[in-house]
Parts: sequence; C-alpha cells; structure tokens
Amino acid sequence: MFCKLKSMGLNGIEPYMVTVEVNNLKAVPAFNIVGLADQVIRESRDRIISAINSCEYVFPKGKVTVNLAPSGTQKVGTLYDLPILLALLNCSGCVDSDLEDKIFIGEISLDGKVKPINGILPMLLEAENLGIKSAFIPAANEAEGSIIKKMDVYPVNDIKELVNFLNGQGTLAKAKSYETVKTAPDELLDMKDVRGQKIAKRALEIAAAGSHNLLLIGPPGAGKSMLAKRLPSILPSLSYSEAVEATKVHSVAGMLTDGMGIITERPFRAPHHTISAAGLSGGGSIPHPGEISLAHNGVLFLDELPEFSRMAMEVLRQPLEDGKITISRSGGRYTYPSNVMVVAAMNPCPCGYYGHPTKQCTCSKKTVSRYLNKVSGPLLDRLDLHIEVAPVNYEELSNTDIKEETSAEIKIRVEKARKIQEERYKDYSFHSNSKIPPSLLQQCCPLTNEAEKLLKTAFEKIGMSARAYDRILKVSRTISDMSGKEVIEAEHIAEAIQYRNLDRKYWNN
Repeated sequence: MFCKLKSMGLNGIEPYMVTVEVNNLKAVPAFNIVGLADQVIRESRDRIISAINSCEYVFPKGKVTVNLAPSGTQKVGTLYDLPILLALLNCSGCVDSDLEDKIFIGEISLDGKVKPINGILPMLLEAENLGIKSAFIPAANEAEGSIIKKMDVYPVNDIKELVNFLNGQGTLAKAKSYETVKTAPDELLDMKDVRGQKIAKRALEIAAAGSHNLLLIGPPGAGKSMLAKRLPSILPSLSYSEAVEATKVHSVAGMLTDGMGIITERPFRAPHHTISAAGLSGGGSIPHPGEISLAHNGVLFLDELPEFSRMAMEVLRQPLEDGKITISRSGGRYTYPSNVMVVAAMNPCPCGYYGHPTKQCTCSKKTVSRYLNKVSGPLLDRLDLHIEVAPVNYEELSNTDIKEETSAEIKIRVEKARKIQEERYKDYSFHSNSKIPPSLLQQCCPLTNEAEKLLKTAFEKIGMSARAYDRILKVSRTISDMSGKEVIEAEHIAEAIQYRNLDRKYWNN
C-alpha cells in the first residue's frame, strides 16, 4: 500500500514543502527512512513505533519505506515524527481520511504526546502561501499558529485526538487568537533618566530617525551603556511585517516564550564580548541564527567593542552592508536576515581615561594605539556616527530644575522623520536613509551649492574614504528630514561631518 501527505522543512529560515511518502510491501519486516534524513530523523523510528503501540494502533506489517521528498535536500530535526506516524497509520487502515490538502508538523513522544518544535511560524506562512487549507501543529505552538489568518490551524495535544478528528469521531478547536502584550511605557528605560549629554542624545535621535549605526566612545561612567539601552525606547514602533520577520527568526531559534505569538517590541541584543564569531553570525553543523540575526529589525549593542575578538568584529562587515548573513556548510548554504542598527561603545584606552579632562591616563601611547587599532578601519567606516561621550559634571547631575525630554517626546520626532522616508522610498525595497544604495545616492540626496562646496572641502582636507563620503550624505539626509527640508543644506552637512571626526582624533593620534 502507498500513502503520502505533506509537511514542511526549513533551510535556515527559508521554508519549503516536504512530501512524506510511505510504501508498505509484503516482504520481510523492515522500517527504513530515506531522503537525506539526519540521525535525529532516523531515530524517529523508535519513537513512532513506541507511540503507535502506546496508543494501541496497528503498525503496518511487512517492509515499510519512508521517503522524504525532495530527496536531494538535507532534512533535519524532529518535526517529521507526526507526518510519518500518520502516513503509517493510513497504510495500516487506522486513519481513513483525505490528507491531500493538509500539512502535519510535530515531534512525537513515546506515549503519543505531540511536542513543540522550533520554526513553526515561517513554515505555516509558506504553507498559507502555497494554498494549503489546514495545518496540524503541536498545542504548545498555538500562539504562533494564531497569527495565520487564511488557513485553518489546529493545535494537537496527542495523536489519539488527531486520529479521532481525522476519522470524523471527534473535534479539534482551531488556534485561538492571542492578544499581543506590549511592554508598558513605565517599564521601558526612558531618555529622561539621562542627565546632560545633549550631543549624545542628539546623535541617538539622528541614528534612530535614519536607522544609522553608531559608535559611542568615552571614559567609564560617562553614560555610554545607559544611552544605548534607551535607544529602543525612541525607535519607531514595529510594523506588522517587521514584527513577523523578527518573530520568524526567533521562532527558528526557539527563543519565543510560552504564549508569545508575535514580537511586539524591537529586539535589543547585547552579547558579551567573549562571544565567538559563530555566536554572532550563527553556527553549528546546522547553523542557527546568531546574535546579529536575533537583533533583526532591532538593535545590536556591542559594549566594550575592542574586547571582542578580531574575527567576531570582522563578521559584522558583510551583514552591515547587505542586511543579511550567509553561512556555508557542507549540507548547504543558509541565509538569515540581519537588518540591524549596530550601537558600539568603547573606552578610549585600556584604563579608560585617555583624553579625560580631570583624570590622568596611565597607559602609554603605544598601549593606547594598540587598543584603538583593535577596531579596524573598515569596521569603523561602517559606523555612521562617531560620538564622544564626555563625563557629566556635578551641576548637570544635581540640577533638578532641568527637565530632560522623555523618550515619548523624542519618539514623535523620530517617527515623523521615518514617515518622510517611507513616503520617499515607497517604490523601493528599502525604507530608511541608511539603506540608500550607491546608485540612488545622488538622486535621494540633493545638495545646495553651499552644501556641495562644504562637502568637497571636507573630503579633500580630511581625506575621507568613499564609504565615509556616502555615510555623511546619508546622515545629512536624515538631519535634513528631521528639519523638514527636502534639499540638504550646508548646516546639515556640517553636523554630519562633526560626527565623523573621532576616527581622526583617536585613531590617527
């Protein structure tokens, strides 16, 4: 007897249809799984046999061959337990139902319970696009399934209730809609808590408005980490499409908490400086998303930047340019999205007090130079704004009469600038100034004559690279949007240039 049904697979974060084919022949009893199945899938034979016996169903007699098509694509994980088991029960006559327009995804325990798996959301979204009518998933993944609107999604606790439903002898409730729970405003870190630091706050607002990368450099205790951790509070709210994209990455990585259907706040990832290059980019024999991808549509904060390994820092270069990261393994190539804002913070020297107005630096010039040169020029070039965070004086800290702006007030201006960009780039695949491709840079960044002269003078005198020139144009485009000007003026160029001076102050000293 022959039976087939549908399931899904994942290549990195990209889903694809998998057809589970079972052929049952009258021959010497055997149970084989083919189709480039990994060791975990081959071990499913024992789980499936045990589950069938525990639930008192009949295992097909004779030789059983299971094929996972397409046979040339590597299959990994436990998500094929449920479809293989149902195909076997269909062959033995325990399931009498049309399984053609349905998909089945889930791991099976020895007693027949259906256990959760990672990556449910991207697979269901692809099944929905392919026109599948019904999906049967683990009950623990119900919150992710509730996002799907054009397909019936049924959470399943165990195979008995599923078999009864397919045979028309029971009922299964569809996935219920989960209310998205947003973090209350008073639970977020707020910019009003930061005293002084007007220049740094202005830079953070520009970075948020144009989705620019940012470097903060200054002595210990100046407020670098405090500022960076409050950046998400002034970023625009996630759009639905951005939320789905971020949720897909976290779903594949198994990072969604129980009951979380969709991510509602922009991710903020702050890996420790001991992290490896694979931890940042994604790794393993079957690569999982790394910190760069987990920060997709959010912020990746790298505190103590020079303390990261050279290899880990250089891993950032390609994702910052391309918005995605590709990992090659013997089993194939895996691509994960990485549209992130990188915020890096560092001290100017190992002791932290090089250039401090009142404290003496204890490092030699050679030590300072060696420390700063841990951050390569190409990586520095990819950070749009370089901001010196100076120590806060006593008057700024103690003066309670000065009312600092709240994150909500700053966020209004940021969202206004973002709306201008969304309208300008509505016909393109990018939606923020930081993502303007070189081919459109002149078109999207018109300059007044004075602005062009200033930029030319700065380029010749400072000796900036072509990439730094592009970054200055993009940052000045954002500053112009924030002031409501369509054409970039000299004052916008001047402000953008002042955010590119620290590489000459520190790295050329």
